[in-house]
Amino acid sequence: MLTTRPDTFSTIALERLRTLTGDGAAEFRDGQLEAIRDVVEDRARVLCVQRTGWGKSAVYFVATALLRGAGAGPTLIVSPLLALMRNQIAAAGRLGLRAHTINSTNRDEWDDVRERLAADSIDLLLISPERLNNQGFRREMLPLFAASVGLLVIDEAHCISDWGHDFRPDYRRVKDMLDALDPGVAVLGTTATANDRVVADVVSQLADGDGRPLRAYRGPLARASLRLEVLELAQPAQRLAWLAANLPRLPGSGIVYTLTKRDAEQVAGFLCGRGIDAVSYTGEHESEARIAIEDQLLRNEIKAVVATTALGMGYDKPDLSFVVHYQAPGSVVAYYQQIGRAGRGVDHADIVLLRGGEDRRIQDFFIEQAFPVREHVMAVLGELEQAGDRGRTTRELMAVVNLGAGRIEAMLKILDVEGAVVRAGTRWKLVADASWTYDGERYAAVTALRRAEQRAMAAFGSDGRCLMRVLQEELDDPEPADCGRCSACAGPRFAIPLDPALVEAAGRHLRSTPIELEVKKMAPDAGGTMRKIPEDVRVEPGWALARFGDGGWWPAVERGLRAGEFEDDVVAAVADLLRAAGADWVTCVPSVRLSDAVERLGRRLGVPFVRLVDRAAERPPQRDMANAAQQVANVRGAFRVVAAPPPGTGVLLDDRRMSGWTLAMVGGQLRRAGAARIVPVALATAF
Repeated sequence: MLTTRPDTFSTIALERLRTLTGDGAAEFRDGQLEAIRDVVEDRARVLCVQRTGWGKSAVYFVATALLRGAGAGPTLIVSPLLALMRNQIAAAGRLGLRAHTINSTNRDEWDDVRERLAADSIDLLLISPERLNNQGFRREMLPLFAASVGLLVIDEAHCISDWGHDFRPDYRRVKDMLDALDPGVAVLGTTATANDRVVADVVSQLADGDGRPLRAYRGPLARASLRLEVLELAQPAQRLAWLAANLPRLPGSGIVYTLTKRDAEQVAGFLCGRGIDAVSYTGEHESEARIAIEDQLLRNEIKAVVATTALGMGYDKPDLSFVVHYQAPGSVVAYYQQIGRAGRGVDHADIVLLRGGEDRRIQDFFIEQAFPVREHVMAVLGELEQAGDRGRTTRELMAVVNLGAGRIEAMLKILDVEGAVVRAGTRWKLVADASWTYDGERYAAVTALRRAEQRAMAAFGSDGRCLMRVLQEELDDPEPADCGRCSACAGPRFAIPLDPALVEAAGRHLRSTPIELEVKKMAPDAGGTMRKIPEDVRVEPGWALARFGDGGWWPAVERGLRAGEFEDDVVAAVADLLRAAGADWVTCVPSVRLSDAVERLGRRLGVPFVRLVDRAAERPPQRDMANAAQQVANVRGAFRVVAAPPPGTGVLLDDRRMSGWTLAMVGGQLRRAGAARIVPVALATAF
């Protein structure tokens, strides 16, 4: 252990802090030095729950420098985001620390890192929690870490707890690391977003086996630099208009958060069209593109990044001067985490929540996806038991269980972490004699908590209470107080009337771009194995007029679907799509709702409407089928072609596109019956 006089320790630690920050006058904030001393001198297990900007990373950087100076092993940081890793590697360099990372993007560097660890030439190593769930990584790298590390840091430690707003099953693998550590290795957990329940759960998971209590440092969470305001703007066009009118008025650059990738792209597109330098940022961007966007924002080369939560924890831009939410997240705690990106190094940052009419629907989706239902779990475990040592691939399980690939993978990850199943290459196997049981009571309790958090978010800004105080109370801050700055305390600043012409332009933008439907080139057979669809039965790329729940054509399409008759402007818009497809004739998937519309379309286009397809068997709605194997099986044999298709290009119209398999398979039947080309078109699509 490092044993120095208290005044000497403080002096050395302060020197390291000033080197790290580049500020010769920097001083420790309340709790920072104490946490560093606990980690370095006592090799204790410590949890820091402190507001964003307090300096949690300074604790583990300074502690690492002191521990390495005393001959301890390197620090291992479990960090959730690549953006955070990049920032931390740069910060570590300022202290002269040799920092490296292992993540999904640099597998070719793993061998080099292993050699550097063996040679003790790494001071600080960052890994993503997903690496802890990789069998090869756990087998090859984890023992090496456990034998050599001097400090284990779990950044964003609230992710360990399924009571937290951002629970990640991969974080549960941290326990494997804790169990493998030498008792003398220090452990530090850090987070800004943990209430009492989450803190208790994290403390229980990080505590050591000797019964020594975890030392916790918890400070006030109020952010004096943030001014909060909430506006109720139910229609997407209203929110787009607000953004276009107000972002140019806000100083500096910032982030606009959306709940979905589609919204991020639409918002960024509209802002760019109004002369505002904005770019979208989602989980589907390649790493290189994300890095470039982050760097542009850091240099204030763009006004706004319109982002999903892919740009969240860990992104560090001290002068970020605004955060606007285009839609509300599912909890006040998640909201606090996201607005924490702003106002870290400036005296004032504007935080505006634009509450939308679609917020509840999108939030419901995320809540309902969080935990697997018992019947699905039992079906998967039963199938794996039957498979024995052969196991099953995810695709094979999709043929048995009515779940999408993403949900099955998420379920299997939870079962893997909890010890019920194990991954063997691309296959999953049941763990023999596992003591695992389905914890329905806990899952139900967490879901009930999510619903309560959702209700609290819906009430945020509507009850007249100070907005910062509400955030503090939701996080069980020991010292909540009115801020005196927010719209509830000091009055609204951004509730200005919207220009009707700008709202109309926003509405046109939302309706302007049809959704392109990709060609399905592979299809699952009866056993779930994906097979290539022959080109002679493949349909062309197609379009949908609207996406379910969007702010463009969906309201008008939904009215027509309910009434069984569509307004003229909807028919005209679909006709424009068909002209673009070069239609020589139009047919449709059998639907009472479409009969009137397709005949009107034919007249408007001057091409014949021909009835070519009948329903051969009644089947459940495709919306009840959750994966490709189930969806294809549901369509197979359900329709028959009753007449020969005319020559030329045909358009196959459907009202609601849930999976895309109805259009693909009925289109394939028409191709087999002699159709030269089939272009699928839907009034609305689910994705």
